[in-house]
Amino acid sequence: MTGIPEAFARFRSDVEAAVTRGRRAASAASAANAAQRNRNRELADQARAKQVRPEAQRPTSEDVRRVATGFREDHGLPVERLPSGAELLSPPEESQKRTDANANSAPPPPMTGARAVAGPSGQLPPERGDDEDFSQARILY
Repeated sequence: MTGIPEAFARFRSDVEAAVTRGRRAASAASAANAAQRNRNRELADQARAKQVRPEAQRPTSEDVRRVATGFREDHGLPVERLPSGAELLSPPEESQKRTDANANSAPPPPMTGARAVAGPSGQLPPERGDDEDFSQARILY
Protein backbone atom coordinates (compact mmCIF):
# COMPACT_ATOMS: atom_id res chain seq x y z
CA MET A 1 0.00 0.00 0.00
CA THR A 2 2.94 2.30 0.00
CA GLY A 3 2.54 2.82 -3.75
CA ILE A 4 -0.72 4.76 -3.51
CA PRO A 5 0.55 7.57 -1.21
CA GLU A 6 3.71 7.91 -3.34
CA ALA A 7 1.67 8.09 -6.54
CA PHE A 8 -0.65 10.63 -4.95
CA ALA A 9 2.33 12.75 -3.81
CA ARG A 10 3.88 12.54 -7.29
CA PHE A 11 0.55 13.54 -8.88
CA ARG A 12 0.21 16.47 -6.48
CA SER A 13 3.79 17.57 -7.27
CA ASP A 14 3.13 17.37 -11.04
CA VAL A 15 -0.07 19.40 -10.68
CA GLU A 16 1.70 22.09 -8.64
CA ALA A 17 4.51 22.27 -11.23
CA ALA A 18 1.93 22.60 -14.04
CA VAL A 19 0.07 25.33 -12.18
CA THR A 20 3.35 27.19 -11.56
CA ARG A 21 4.30 26.97 -15.27
CA GLY A 22 0.81 28.17 -16.21
CA ARG A 23 1.04 31.15 -13.87
CA ARG A 24 4.46 32.08 -15.25
CA ALA A 25 3.19 31.82 -18.83
CA ALA A 26 0.12 33.91 -17.99
CA SER A 27 2.29 36.53 -16.31
CA ALA A 28 4.65 36.69 -19.31
CA ALA A 29 1.70 36.93 -21.73
CA SER A 30 0.13 39.66 -19.61
CA ALA A 31 3.37 41.66 -19.63
CA ALA A 32 3.76 41.26 -23.40
CA ASN A 33 0.12 42.25 -23.90
CA ALA A 34 0.54 45.37 -21.74
CA ALA A 35 3.69 46.35 -23.66
CA GLN A 36 1.87 45.92 -26.98
CA ARG A 37 -1.10 48.00 -25.77
CA ASN A 38 1.28 50.78 -24.68
CA ARG A 39 3.03 50.69 -28.07
CA ASN A 40 -0.34 50.79 -29.87
CA ARG A 41 -1.42 53.74 -27.71
CA GLU A 42 1.81 55.60 -28.60
CA LEU A 43 1.31 54.91 -32.31
CA ALA A 44 -2.32 56.06 -32.13
CA ASP A 45 -1.21 59.28 -30.41
CA GLN A 46 1.37 59.85 -33.16
CA ALA A 47 -1.27 59.19 -35.82
CA ARG A 48 -3.70 61.66 -34.23
CA ALA A 49 -0.95 64.29 -34.06
CA LYS A 50 0.19 63.42 -37.62
CA GLN A 51 3.76 62.95 -36.42
CA VAL A 52 4.44 59.99 -38.69
CA ARG A 53 7.57 60.01 -40.82
CA PRO A 54 6.86 58.65 -44.33
CA GLU A 55 10.17 56.83 -44.65
CA ALA A 56 9.79 54.99 -41.35
CA GLN A 57 6.41 53.31 -41.83
CA ARG A 58 4.55 51.66 -44.64
CA PRO A 59 0.81 52.35 -44.41
CA THR A 60 -1.58 49.49 -43.77
CA SER A 61 -3.63 48.62 -46.82
CA GLU A 62 -7.29 49.62 -46.83
CA ASP A 63 -8.36 45.95 -47.10
CA VAL A 64 -6.51 45.02 -43.92
CA ARG A 65 -7.91 48.06 -42.11
CA ARG A 66 -11.46 47.16 -43.22
CA VAL A 67 -11.12 43.53 -42.06
CA ALA A 68 -9.59 44.56 -38.71
CA THR A 69 -12.35 47.12 -38.12
CA GLY A 70 -15.00 44.53 -38.96
CA PHE A 71 -13.41 42.03 -36.55
CA ARG A 72 -13.36 44.55 -33.71
CA GLU A 73 -16.96 45.60 -34.32
CA ASP A 74 -18.13 41.96 -34.52
CA HIS A 75 -16.49 41.18 -31.19
CA GLY A 76 -17.77 44.30 -29.44
CA LEU A 77 -14.31 45.87 -29.15
CA PRO A 78 -13.83 49.63 -29.34
CA VAL A 79 -12.92 50.91 -32.79
CA GLU A 80 -11.07 54.20 -32.92
CA ARG A 81 -11.35 56.07 -36.22
CA LEU A 82 -7.84 57.09 -37.25
CA PRO A 83 -6.66 58.79 -40.44
CA SER A 84 -5.80 56.52 -43.37
CA GLY A 85 -2.22 55.93 -44.45
CA ALA A 86 -2.55 58.32 -47.36
CA GLU A 87 -3.80 61.08 -45.06
CA LEU A 88 -0.99 60.46 -42.58
CA LEU A 89 1.79 60.46 -45.13
CA SER A 90 0.53 63.38 -47.19
CA PRO A 91 2.04 66.76 -46.40
CA PRO A 92 -0.01 68.94 -44.07
CA GLU A 93 -2.48 71.23 -45.81
CA GLU A 94 -0.86 74.37 -44.44
CA SER A 95 2.50 73.29 -45.80
CA GLN A 96 0.90 72.46 -49.15
CA LYS A 97 -0.72 75.91 -49.31
CA ARG A 98 2.64 77.51 -48.56
CA THR A 99 4.25 75.42 -51.28
CA ASP A 100 1.57 76.43 -53.76
CA ALA A 101 1.95 80.10 -52.82
CA ASN A 102 5.72 79.98 -53.27
CA ALA A 103 5.63 78.06 -56.53
CA ASN A 104 7.10 79.89 -59.49
CA SER A 105 4.44 79.97 -62.13
CA ALA A 106 5.08 81.45 -65.53
CA PRO A 107 2.72 84.24 -66.56
CA PRO A 108 0.52 83.45 -69.56
CA PRO A 109 2.06 84.45 -72.88
CA PRO A 110 0.91 87.86 -74.13
CA MET A 111 -1.65 87.83 -76.91
CA THR A 112 -0.23 89.31 -80.08
CA GLY A 113 -2.12 89.68 -83.29
CA ALA A 114 -5.30 87.99 -84.35
CA ARG A 115 -6.06 84.44 -83.44
CA ALA A 116 -6.65 81.84 -86.14
CA VAL A 117 -10.22 80.94 -86.85
CA ALA A 118 -11.33 77.35 -86.65
CA GLY A 119 -11.75 75.63 -89.99
CA PRO A 120 -14.64 73.53 -91.30
CA SER A 121 -13.83 70.66 -88.96
CA GLY A 122 -13.94 73.00 -85.97
CA GLN A 123 -10.22 72.62 -85.24
CA LEU A 124 -7.39 75.08 -85.47
CA PRO A 125 -4.58 74.29 -87.89
CA PRO A 126 -1.63 72.46 -86.37
CA GLU A 127 1.24 74.65 -85.26
CA ARG A 128 4.36 73.95 -87.30
CA GLY A 129 7.88 74.90 -86.49
CA ASP A 130 8.55 76.31 -89.93
CA ASP A 131 7.39 79.83 -90.64
CA GLU A 132 7.75 79.60 -94.41
CA ASP A 133 4.10 79.90 -95.29
CA PHE A 134 2.29 80.20 -91.98
CA SER A 135 0.06 83.00 -93.20
CA GLN A 136 -1.55 80.80 -95.86
CA ALA A 137 -2.29 78.09 -93.29
CA ARG A 138 -4.08 80.62 -91.09
CA ILE A 139 -6.07 82.00 -93.97
CA LEU A 140 -7.14 78.58 -95.25
CA TYR A 141 -8.51 77.59 -91.87
